[in-house]
Amino acid sequence: MELQESYISLDKYGQIIKRRWLPAVGVFCSVFVIVQFTISLKKPIYVAEGKLRFQRINTTSSLTGVGIELGKLEPLAQNNPVNTEAEVIQSIPVLQKVIDKLELKNKKGAPLKPKSLLDKIKVKDVKQADVLEISYQNTNPELATKVVNTLMQVYLDKNVSSLRTEAAAARKFIEKQLPNAELVVQKAEAELADFKEKYKVVSLQEEATEAVKVITELERQISDVKSRLADAESQSQGIRKQLEMNTQQAVMTTAISQTAGVQEILREIQQLESQLAARRTVLQDDHPQIIDLKDKLSSLNDLMQKRIQQVTDTNQPPLNKNLQLGQLQQQLSARLVELETNSLGLGSQATTLLKLQAAYKERLNNLPRLEQQQRQLERKVQAAQSTYSLLLQKLQESRIAENQNVGNASIISEAEVPEEPVFSPIISYLSAGLLASLLALAVVFVLESSDRSIKTVDEAKELLQFTLLGIIPNFKKSRKLPVNNEEIDLYSRTLVVRDTPRSLISEAYRMLRANLRFMNADKELKVIVVTSSVPQEGKSTVAANLAIAIAQMETKVLLIDADLHRPVQHKIWELNNIQGLSNLIVDQVETNTTINQVMDNVDVLTSGVVPPSPASLLDSKRMATLIDTFAASYNFVIIDSPSLNVAADAATLGQMADGVLLVVRPGIVDFGSATFAKEFLEKSGQNVLGQVVNGVIAHNERYSYYLAEEDYPPKKITGERFFSGEMGKN
Repeated sequence: MELQESYISLDKYGQIIKRRWLPAVGVFCSVFVIVQFTISLKKPIYVAEGKLRFQRINTTSSLTGVGIELGKLEPLAQNNPVNTEAEVIQSIPVLQKVIDKLELKNKKGAPLKPKSLLDKIKVKDVKQADVLEISYQNTNPELATKVVNTLMQVYLDKNVSSLRTEAAAARKFIEKQLPNAELVVQKAEAELADFKEKYKVVSLQEEATEAVKVITELERQISDVKSRLADAESQSQGIRKQLEMNTQQAVMTTAISQTAGVQEILREIQQLESQLAARRTVLQDDHPQIIDLKDKLSSLNDLMQKRIQQVTDTNQPPLNKNLQLGQLQQQLSARLVELETNSLGLGSQATTLLKLQAAYKERLNNLPRLEQQQRQLERKVQAAQSTYSLLLQKLQESRIAENQNVGNASIISEAEVPEEPVFSPIISYLSAGLLASLLALAVVFVLESSDRSIKTVDEAKELLQFTLLGIIPNFKKSRKLPVNNEEIDLYSRTLVVRDTPRSLISEAYRMLRANLRFMNADKELKVIVVTSSVPQEGKSTVAANLAIAIAQMETKVLLIDADLHRPVQHKIWELNNIQGLSNLIVDQVETNTTINQVMDNVDVLTSGVVPPSPASLLDSKRMATLIDTFAASYNFVIIDSPSLNVAADAATLGQMADGVLLVVRPGIVDFGSATFAKEFLEKSGQNVLGQVVNGVIAHNERYSYYLAEEDYPPKKITGERFFSGEMGKN
């Protein structure tokens, strides 16, 4: 769809050029000659060109590795940094320095202004390369060369000076910042040292790894100690049950049983008790022997008690009175004491291990916080050291860059004295042709815009939006003869269908006849009114040829000339117009005396005498009666009515007919008149059958191959009147 619209648009422009080619050619030739003449009067202009190459990084800096950033070409915006340098080259200070060096003067002898110099200087970048091309035009080729070379040299000097100035400014700034950066480094290093000393930090990562290992080992040792402690307590419990004494009693009993003095007294006591028991069997308790034995026994018990107190270091006697233990009991007692001793040692060991483990865990829990603090301090130290090192490096680079005499631009092509002027004959011809073409197109545009007439069939269809029933091609005009100082229309070749029935135009009328025949299948058309928007559109010619085309179908046709303002049919048919339609309306004559048979099946009723008030005659009952009578007597009635902008007669007659046929002629009717005619027909309630585009010029249309103009041999007639081949001049 878009391709079709584009094609139609291009075709439309082509048609416009075809219509306006004559004035366009005239303007083109005139402008071309004037421009060529003007160029020939001017002095030849010479253009000198030179080229500068730019390196994004200074060559010396890239080789030495220092001062790279100072000479680097890097734009702020997303564009080529070479464009920025082009603006520097064209700046006022640079241009003024060139003017001062070369002592450039204007035509009046005054120093040249930078703006005047800038108007003739062009600086452009070479695509896909960091190169600027500088050109200057002047009538003096040597001066043009000097200007370009001086301009490039001034720019290079400024470029180097700018880089050295930037380097000096950077050096001074760095020298001011360097002491502060050193103090920051010292402070950061001191904070890190204090931190390590305070928290005894050597390597937190290794310490964390070792702490995990130690804690794991302590866990294992604690588990082992607890296991051994539980085993010792279990064994102690069993021995205590066997000995029926606690550990303290077992220790005391064992100590007593292993003390020789206690055991000797114990044996003596046992012997006395045996003697006492033996004597009591024969003696009374108050017997002196019995009393003596009791006294000895009491003395021994007191002595043994003292001995036991010395051994056990307590006043309390052991609960177990058996102070003599067997070997097994002694072993068990010794084992019990040993187990109790081991239990105390294991308990103490477990407590120590738990405390050590807690200390390691607490240290391990604090390690992440210490690591974070250490990293922060180390980052501060690293940042401070990095800044300090960078400043030292940049200070050295700025000192080196300050002493450099090479910038990031160089001359790759100096300007040479041009030998030929810039405008060669071919270029001048092309420039003149381009300017002439533009002005010619402008003239075509102005003429087309000022011409408000309908020019093509497509414009007529688009504007009126009536059914297109026929397209009648134009044919060549014959000469016109002046009569009484006025130009009269000649009609000798208007009846094309009769005179040249095999021509293209005759076929167009037969196509119109066929379209009228088949447009209303339900109701047969018998009476039609032929009109136009303005005069000169050929409505009368269309009506006459349509009548002939219909009559060729063995249909009886009546052609009525109802244009009582400017009647034409009697001229077309070469009839006498003394009596006609106006006479019939006022009942002055009979019908059979006014109607003329001009050819087989074609009768013509001329207009008759032109009345003072045509509208009153046509808008009468008599006229309506006549039309009804004619419709009954003829198979087809064609009424030639006045143009719509001349009178409203066509609307009056249209109410009495079956429909109205509107004739439109491109180049004659304008948009305003055609729009008025359309609105008038619609508002008056006319049955508009459609439109016939008459006098179509082939080369104005898109599809012109079937609209080719034809030339027909003139028809020989008698008398002093000659008739032109122009259709419908009425």
